[in-house]
Amino acid sequence: MKKILMGGYFAMAFLSWIYLANWGAFAYRGWAFNFGRALVWPAIMFPAVGQILGVIVVLALVVFATFFMRRRPS
Repeated sequence: MKKILMGGYFAMAFLSWIYLANWGAFAYRGWAFNFGRALVWPAIMFPAVGQILGVIVVLALVVFATFFMRRRPS
């Protein structure tokens, strides 16, 4: 099941890459830029997903800084 889901995700990323590279708003940018955008295609197609991913990244950084960074001795 995991292989099917990952295959479907990467198939959609490939199709998004083709679309973004040829007809997207950033078609004038390089193929690597559009490939990077295609890898996170849900965040591009559905802007709310991008905001949720941003919140998750910020929370992960706060948790990392809180629990895993060493404190300086006083």
